[in-house]
Amino acid sequence: MKSKFMASALALTLGASVALSGSPFLAKAEVGQEKKYIVIFKDQAKLPTNFGADISKAGGQIEAKLDKLGAVEVVSTNPNFLSQIKKSSTVLDAGVQNIVYPETAAIEAQAMVTEAATGADLYETLQWDIKQVTGDGASWKLPGGTGKSVDGNDIVVGVIDTGIDYNHPDLKDNYAYGKSFVPGYKDAIDENGHGTHVAGSIAAKGRTMGVGPDLKVAAYRVFGPTGGAETSHIAEALMTAADDNVDVVNMSLGGYDWFQNPDYATKDTVADVRLFNRAIQYAIQKGVTVVGSAGNNAVDISSPGKLSGDDNGATHRSPSSQSLIRVSAGGQLKNLAFYSNYGVGKIDVMAPGGDLGPNYDPVTKTGRDNTYLCLATVPGGYAYYGGTSMAAPKTAALAGVIIAQHGKDKLSPAQVKHVIQSSSEDVFKRGYDGEAGFGLINAVNALK
Repeated sequence: MKSKFMASALALTLGASVALSGSPFLAKAEVGQEKKYIVIFKDQAKLPTNFGADISKAGGQIEAKLDKLGAVEVVSTNPNFLSQIKKSSTVLDAGVQNIVYPETAAIEAQAMVTEAATGADLYETLQWDIKQVTGDGASWKLPGGTGKSVDGNDIVVGVIDTGIDYNHPDLKDNYAYGKSFVPGYKDAIDENGHGTHVAGSIAAKGRTMGVGPDLKVAAYRVFGPTGGAETSHIAEALMTAADDNVDVVNMSLGGYDWFQNPDYATKDTVADVRLFNRAIQYAIQKGVTVVGSAGNNAVDISSPGKLSGDDNGATHRSPSSQSLIRVSAGGQLKNLAFYSNYGVGKIDVMAPGGDLGPNYDPVTKTGRDNTYLCLATVPGGYAYYGGTSMAAPKTAALAGVIIAQHGKDKLSPAQVKHVIQSSSEDVFKRGYDGEAGFGLINAVNALK
């Protein structure tokens, strides 16, 4: 994807904390310059015999092994590493490793919250988004509606993100565990805020509430305090979550893959996409419902050519597997949020992600009303965010309560996805459309 697109062309300048969720590609390798690559083998269930010898012969050193995905992360100073490793009869794809970022909130605002109070006071007064999904809490009165499973087993939503503030009073009772995949950071504690906000939308139970206040959340931390994460680390986190038998995974990640990057041939960039797809399929085959955000660039992601702007080639939203549930963001008035990506065949459902109200003009930046944003937990308190990052976890939580109603491991991910889609509220064109997919999620309809 062209650097100017990555840097600024579609950035949302809102007078608040804003960042474009893009994925800058590594520069072309030069002699003596160490670069990271992904090597995908033909057998996607295991690594071939003597794979290490082929890597070494091509001038690479294995950084990490993803045995169950048939892939390895490699570092090399050989500028011809890719062409040489592809000569191996066991290799399916090899390419540069992408960097993925948390799907940075399109809009952020400080929440002016008073001192400690009792009860769900902030839910009652400020969380229009949770009320919209739950029918003002009506879904909590239905079997499984809070996320408490009918069979007594914990229903766990894995949050692949910046970590979770497991000390937050609204989250600590529903925090299951945490694992970090960030080099140099062993703790899954959130030092950014994004993952805690996501977790609060799922399972907060205190002054704020989540869609499933009795669901459990598990932190799979892939992002440090700043910066992005390599694809292999995210794939490892997703694979680990599946092996841990979580029920749902939320990935509010910001990534794009630009095919025909001038620094690399298209064939050198597809390995990254294939690894993501393998990891997603691995999780789904193990019974995990995978949910992802649509992105905050206000673009049609169904048109890879248009998404590349005046560049050649095709740009795809990443992860881009058709097996996951892709979520666009809606506002309090059941409108498509002005920053939300959209696209026929790319959006499954819409969920509340927040915006700045009906009087806001994105051009003049006037008429802003922060109460139309989504309030949820952040380390040490609460904050208003707006973004598809805020929409996806509500859908992940809905998947969790649907599972809770039937019992752990009783429904397949395809069945969960079907219930979410078929129970959604038709808000735009009759039937399916590219803005809301099958419609706005509705927990009461889903549980009935």
